[in-house]
Amino acid sequence: MKKIILPLLALTIGVTSCDSYLDINTNPNAPTEESLSNEVIFPAAELNLANGYGNYFRTLGGYYSQHYAHLFGTSNYLDFSQFITSQVRSNRTYSQLNTLLLNNLKTIRENATEDEDWGAYLAATTLRVFAIQALADAYGEIPYTEALNTDILSPKYDEGGVVYAGILAELNEALTKATDPGAPVVATLLFGESATVNDWAQFANALKLRILMRISSVQDVDTEIASLIAENNFPTADVSWSGIWANEVGKANPFFQEEFASYFGSTQRNVSLNLALSATMEDSDDMRLQAFFDPNGDGEYKGGVSGTNFSTSDTYQSTYFNRPAMRYNSPVYLITKAETEFFIAEYYARTGAAADAKMHYEAAITESFLSAGLDAADAEAVYTGVYAYDNADYKRLIGIQKWVALAGTNNFEAWCELRRLKYPTFGSVSGDNIYDVASDNFQPELLVPGTLYTPIDVFGQLGDNMILQRIRYAQNSTNSNTNAPAVKPDTEPVFWAE
Repeated sequence: MKKIILPLLALTIGVTSCDSYLDINTNPNAPTEESLSNEVIFPAAELNLANGYGNYFRTLGGYYSQHYAHLFGTSNYLDFSQFITSQVRSNRTYSQLNTLLLNNLKTIRENATEDEDWGAYLAATTLRVFAIQALADAYGEIPYTEALNTDILSPKYDEGGVVYAGILAELNEALTKATDPGAPVVATLLFGESATVNDWAQFANALKLRILMRISSVQDVDTEIASLIAENNFPTADVSWSGIWANEVGKANPFFQEEFASYFGSTQRNVSLNLALSATMEDSDDMRLQAFFDPNGDGEYKGGVSGTNFSTSDTYQSTYFNRPAMRYNSPVYLITKAETEFFIAEYYARTGAAADAKMHYEAAITESFLSAGLDAADAEAVYTGVYAYDNADYKRLIGIQKWVALAGTNNFEAWCELRRLKYPTFGSVSGDNIYDVASDNFQPELLVPGTLYTPIDVFGQLGDNMILQRIRYAQNSTNSNTNAPAVKPDTEPVFWAE
């Protein structure tokens, strides 16, 4: 029998205390022929990805990128705020993505191969590659070539370069097989009942561009990038799960349900705006700040400092700072048009086509504003002002503006690109300079806009002026695996960021 894992999500989607999600109620203990169909498995697999990527990875990415700081009184994510990682923290998400998601996608791919349904095969392969890339980007090394093989109880951990080569080959194979762009694809939560092969091909192409650009500093892939850009078959809208969420237990946006909902009686407030982001956006009169974050109790925008939760302060209470503008029906973004435009701009800048680079850089910022519900004209203040394009300074400009754009849509990818592009860089002040915990003295004006800073009480193994380069292998992956390697230092970059 084909292996399918649909745990009560039935997939409990892993959000706190959920018993169901979007009414997907397959009983995994009594599978029927119908329950093994791709129509049933696909939504379950998608929701595994939506939760792990759209909640845990979003949260850690927000803190590690200094989009987020921590609020008064709670300590739930104070370790993230101090750039700390542990082997236990990601256990649930690792199992959800590596075990539940990838096994379900394996079943879909087997069904599709048997039926020669290459549209479904492309869809499942694209989601599989997406998840594997995220895991490799987070951990550096993961089981890949021997993963999901029931005959191998201790699969080896492959180096990131091996994983990337493999997932690129998987995408190319799936794109080659799905040759009819207008052919319908099994209904999914991502593209709905009217999905076609071309919808998934566009998503796959955008994902392929992300993969190629991420390795472009350590491998010559310009020919492949140029071919993709010339083909110009990228998504015409942001790829996200939107319009599927409800304001009910187990049915809301996963990050909203974890951090903002009171479904389970919790009223804790953890995540807030970071000064590094607010200072940068205010310096360029960037209206996205008001779209990405809600105003504070006084209708203002104030960013907090990484590494503390202001728990000794009488002044800087939770209502002083700003919360992300997250709603129960907020989309979970996978790839945005803005991100693709930034990649194209970077490619042209690096290869000397300054005019094309400028055009796509400005288009990227504009698309980010449109995603935020703002007008295209609002973007002009950013790309004609402090961040006007200069090809000689392209890496800094693209790096900072991509970091800003992803703050509202995809914080995990911001952390990845921050490690790769090395922008924003660290400034000359530290978190201790900006906020003295003992005296409750807050001097946000010390931070130079467009720079990062060392968090207060930063993790000692990382040190000053360093971005966390990886998260530690999940304990539930290494404990029973005799081939698990020794945990690498938090300062050791993944292969594409060396």
